[in-house]
This record gives sequence, structure tokens and C-alpha cells, in this order.
Amino acid sequence: MTSTDDRLLNILLVDDDEVDVMNVQRAFKKNNIANPLFHAGDGVEALEKLRGGEIPSDRRIVLLDLNMPKMNGIEFLRALRDDPELQATPVVVLTTSNDERDRIEAFRLNVAGYILKPVTFTNFCEVMAALNKYWALVELP
Repeated sequence: MTSTDDRLLNILLVDDDEVDVMNVQRAFKKNNIANPLFHAGDGVEALEKLRGGEIPSDRRIVLLDLNMPKMNGIEFLRALRDDPELQATPVVVLTTSNDERDRIEAFRLNVAGYILKPVTFTNFCEVMAALNKYWALVELP
């Protein structure tokens, strides 16, 4: 494995909105982001994938929407932080929720960032490019 492969992140996108999922996938392609992208439609499915070994346990990060059925993003964060095996997993919230209570609670639950979903695809690409640069620089647990 080369040193660039060692920098790849396993990214779990937790979002129930198919259009947003497609926008993230398209933005990855447009920005030549090589990180493997996994998807879960809600918090319950995301926890199953994280616990079940479907997503490699090393160098992984979660991109999390807050407004989802079954288990919303805040509930998912609480479950993640309560799980000794998963509690150190970095999470970046990517949501339409501009509710200050959501932002405060997300940071209380140790998110690495809170980003409002861009309205246009061009802005979506810019956000993914910025996150990709950040991921390339940051040291993960």
C-alpha cells in the first residue's frame, strides 16, 4: 500500500434524502475524491453498518444528516458516543437544520463540524472539496 492509500478515509454518509446522496456522490466524482463512500439511510442502519464491520474500522468518518426517520442524527450521535467501540468516530454534520438547538446539541456530542447543506450543486462541490482538503490534513484517532 502506498502512502497516499494510507490517507484514504472510509466515509459513511448517513442521509435519507436520495437527491442529497446523489449530490454528494456527484461532488466526489467532480472533485476526484477517491475516499470510499458508504451510505446508510438512517441512524439505525448506520449503527448496524459501523458495528457489523461493513465499513473498515480504521480511518473512518461519518457525514451525518440530522433530519431522518427511525433514528435522527442527534439520536444517532448519542448512541455513537455511548458505544465504547464507536465513541471516538469523527462526525461532521451536513444538514439543512439551521436550528441553534441542533447545533448546540451536536457540538455537545463532540462533532468535528456542522455544515449547512448548500442549495446549489456548485456550492455542494465546493463544500466537498473543502472537506476533502481538511481530511487530507487532519490526524484522526
